[in-house]
Order: sequence, then C-alpha cells, then structure tokens
Amino acid sequence: MGITYRRVLLKLSGEALMGNLGYGIDPIVVQEIAQEVADVVATGIQMAIVVGGGNIFRGVKAASAGMDRATADYIGMIATVMNAMTLQDSLEQIGVPTRVQTAIAMQEVAEPYIRRRAIRHLEKGRVVIFGAGSGNPFFTTDTTAALRAAEIDANVIFKATKVDGIYDSDPHLNPGARRYQSLTYGHVLTHDLRVMDSTAIALCKDNNIPIVVFDLSVRGNIHRAVMGEAVGTIVGGFCEIS
Repeated sequence: MGITYRRVLLKLSGEALMGNLGYGIDPIVVQEIAQEVADVVATGIQMAIVVGGGNIFRGVKAASAGMDRATADYIGMIATVMNAMTLQDSLEQIGVPTRVQTAIAMQEVAEPYIRRRAIRHLEKGRVVIFGAGSGNPFFTTDTTAALRAAEIDANVIFKATKVDGIYDSDPHLNPGARRYQSLTYGHVLTHDLRVMDSTAIALCKDNNIPIVVFDLSVRGNIHRAVMGEAVGTIVGGFCEIS
C-alpha cells in the first residue's frame, strides 16, 4: 500500500504498558511495543512517542482524594518519565537509537525538551520519547501529544487504545455498538466522544493534524496504521454521520 506518513507521533497510555497487571509495567508488553516501533522505524518512518503515567500514578485520582491538584499532576509527570525510560531501554536493547526528552529538567537521566534538537534526532532516524507531559499541571498527556505533534510537524497522531476505534457507545457494554471509520473534529467535540480531551482535539483541529484511534493489542497494528491501512477510526477526515 506504500508509506502514507513521513513523521508520526504515537500516543501511548501508561495503562498500555501495564498489560494485564493491576499496577506497574509488564516487561513483555513493553518489549512487544518496542518491536512494533522498531518495525516501523526500519521502513524509514520518523517516530516520536508521548507516554502517559496512569499505570504508576494518576494525578486526577489523587486530587479527587484530597491531594493538591498541581502537586498530583507533577507526580504524574514524573511517572511518565519512568515509563519513557523503560521504553527507551527496550528499544535500545533491540538496536533502535532512542532519546528521552523531558519537559521537567532531569539532566542526569534525560535531555531537556528542545524542539529543534528533537527534530534533528528524528531526522537522524532516532526515536524520540517525550516525558513529563507538557511540564504544566492541569494538562493531560493527550494535550501534550497534540502540542508536540504540532511542534515537530508530525503528519498524524496515532492514539493507541484498548478498542479498535471510536464507537457510538461503549462496545464492552453494548455488543451492537457501531464503530466509525471517519469523523470530523467538530463531531467529536460536539458529541463529547472522549477520544482525547477537548483541548487536544481543538489543537489538532487548529493545526490540521489527523488522529488515528486503533487497538494496540493487535500485533502489527502500528505498522498497518502507518502504511495507511484501515485499522481504526480517523478523526479529521470526512464525517460519515450527518
């Protein structure tokens, strides 16, 4: 089918690294994700990654339990760096040069986020993992993904989830739920479909960055999505609903 995208941003939730565990990181799952990324990079695609931290700490949940929201969010940002370093290690073990850049300075373990340096790494064939979110509390890693994608001029955001696209209702609760192939940003925002938070969707809309939502658990889906196969739902195309 041919390569559709030149530079992509992959958004991974922290829960994606958890696998079937109740907490933390499943090394086998991380190795599988790393191999998928390696397969994509081997085709010449430039890939950046934004990873969440919900498998270790969720700022919103801690805030609802009484912790100061800003403090909780900063702790969550640190959790994302742990995930980023874990993924970096798995990638480098299979020969994929990788750099972690953080929005909060941690010079002993990662580079600071510098846009031009990140782009240069990508041009040299290195995978760049963005940790510590945007460096600001009250913003999600989904918003970070949209922001970084715009900054590095990514052609698309791949949102890896536990379902194979966007549905009109929860497919786990409704076996008859309908999966969409293509939706506009406006429809997602108007109907509050919660693909990503509204700030992230609006940022993608303003910068014309399509979002592809697909199931990470299916082996090879990242590669298929990059090659333009219909593996999920694309937000930013035509709307199949009037």
